[in-house]
Amino acid sequence: MHNLTQRQVEILKSVIEEYIETAEPVGSETIEKKRNISASPATIRNEMVKLSEYGYLKKLHSSAGRIPTAQGIKFYVSDLMKEKELSTVEEVALKEKVWDYREKQQRFLREVTISLADKTNTLAIVTTEGGDLYSSGYANILDMPEFFDIDVTKTLLEALDEYDLFKNIFDNAPQIQEDIHVLIEDELGSRLIGPYGFIFTDFITPMHISGKIGVLGPTRLHYTSIIPTVRYFGNLIESSATGW
Repeated sequence: MHNLTQRQVEILKSVIEEYIETAEPVGSETIEKKRNISASPATIRNEMVKLSEYGYLKKLHSSAGRIPTAQGIKFYVSDLMKEKELSTVEEVALKEKVWDYREKQQRFLREVTISLADKTNTLAIVTTEGGDLYSSGYANILDMPEFFDIDVTKTLLEALDEYDLFKNIFDNAPQIQEDIHVLIEDELGSRLIGPYGFIFTDFITPMHISGKIGVLGPTRLHYTSIIPTVRYFGNLIESSATGW
């Protein structure tokens, strides 16, 4: 890990957040104009070159700006970002959507999956140790530029039919936070090679039904809001499950 200067940290954070919002490579002029960095475009450009040398950014084309690497995004999630917690109103609304199904395991998990996909605008996934796999939000990913590539979309959709593939991912996943796993690109294994990001957490019900809940999408997921949302849904399953 490199000891970044405060300016480099600010530039890296700005590049990542701009890329998350736009899905486009980010140039020094954009950072100078939109992100309130107190440095000239030339200075910002030089710092971006250094951040690329350190492995946090990469350049896709000779005339384009830069995008974050998996290393850069993991650093952002673990050290730079500030989570946007759900409001009490949001939590109550989400709980009300699934509360009536809490006594029926399959229906409850299916509704939770749908609700998570709707809330995060991503592809939501829930699995249980018993081999069940629920998914929702296919239409959400089709709105994302990364999935305009038919091969990227096909690879992801094919994976959703394979519980064992996800079990292998879960079993080998490192934790970036105490209760949250964040996997990016190569960390998803050889079957899911591409610009994918995966955030998930564990749950276990009062009757010891255990599983995982999370979201799949592009590398540039909105980590600040999705991480606390995934955490909330994991806790919701544990606190709401009745008799299972």
